[in-house]
Amino acid sequence: MEKFQLSGELRADLGKKATKETRANGLIPCVLYGGSDVKHFTVKEGDVRKLIYSPNVYIVELTIAGKTVTAILKDLQVHPVKDNILHIDFLEISTEKPVVIEIPIKLEGLAEGVKLGGKLSQQMRKLRVKGIYTNFPDRLIVNVENLGIGKSIQVGALSYENLELLNNPINVVATVKATRGSRANA
Repeated sequence: MEKFQLSGELRADLGKKATKETRANGLIPCVLYGGSDVKHFTVKEGDVRKLIYSPNVYIVELTIAGKTVTAILKDLQVHPVKDNILHIDFLEISTEKPVVIEIPIKLEGLAEGVKLGGKLSQQMRKLRVKGIYTNFPDRLIVNVENLGIGKSIQVGALSYENLELLNNPINVVATVKATRGSRANA
């Protein structure tokens, strides 16, 4: 997985008034939990843009008050109208405890059904997985070469080494739908 460098400043004042003032100064209030203690800190809006507005999942090397920890972005609050970031939660991770994260799916290969005129449709873009963060790939590869018209791949048919899939096993990841052209060929 790719690493993302981020630095933050500790917050002394907590509460509604202090948080409002923090946001007015172009900073985002954040929380780091999962370690020995909870840390409240701020980051600059521009520093997290690539982390948030990206299809990639990053391991964040977070530096707060000179101390660096490894974390993942766990939760994000966005203003419903203005669309700016209100708050970010980070989870400190280690090689001892498994963590739950969503990893993007990449379909690989040319499906048999597509060769016959069908249309490949990707139903899920990410899968929830549980495991040690060092085992996480950048993308979960799903091979669709043997997929015929009207056939689909479900989560239960997938397996990855050292990762536990948490999605419902009957959820469809990808399917090949019949088109008018494929019906004419049949």
